[in-house]
Amino acid sequence: MNLKDFVAVSAMPGLYKLVATRTNGLLIREIDTQKTKFASSRKHQFTPLETVAIYTKSDSTELSEIFRKMKKDLKDLPLPEPNASRADLFTYFSKVLPDYDEDKVMISDVKKVVKWFKFLKERGLLVEEEKRGEEENKPTEKKEKEQSIKKEPSKKPKSMSMSKSKSMSMSMSKSKSMPKPKSKSKSKK
Repeated sequence: MNLKDFVAVSAMPGLYKLVATRTNGLLIREIDTQKTKFASSRKHQFTPLETVAIYTKSDSTELSEIFRKMKKDLKDLPLPEPNASRADLFTYFSKVLPDYDEDKVMISDVKKVVKWFKFLKERGLLVEEEKRGEEENKPTEKKEKEQSIKKEPSKKPKSMSMSKSKSMSMSMSKSKSMPKPKSKSKSKK
C-alpha cells in the first residue's frame, strides 16, 4: 500500500493528503472536497501514515502491511465498525495480526486502524505500490519524445536548511540591534 502522502491531523477528523511542508506547519488537502488549507504546527500534531506501525511480540508491523492483510481478508473477514465493542475489535484484529502485542496495543490504536482503512477503502485510495509503479515505468512515446528533447537536466534551487535560516535571521537581528556609528557633521557657525 502506498500511504506516503496521507496524514492524520490532531483535532481534525479524517485523513488528509499532504501538499507541502512549511516551517510552521503543513499545507494539506481534504480528500473529499479537494480544498487545500494550512494546519499550524503550534495547534496540531501530524501523523504521516507511512510512519505508523503496530507493536508485535517480536518487533512491529507497518500499517501498509496491515492494510494489505485487511484488504486481502476482506471477503472472509468483514470489517467491523470503529465503534464496535472492545471484544469484537480485538477479535478482528487478532485474526488480521495474530502476533500483535496485547500489552502495548490499545483499543484506540485498533479503532484508528479500522477507521483509517475504512476511510481509504470507501474512497478507492487503497492501491498497491507495485501496480502504481508498473504504470509509471511503462515507456510511452510521449515520455521517450520528452527524454530525447530534454538536453539539460533542470536545476532545482537549493533550499536553506533550518539551521542556516536561523543563523541568518540571528545575524540579521544582531546587525539591527547594533548601535549606528555617529557621523560627524560640520555645523556652520
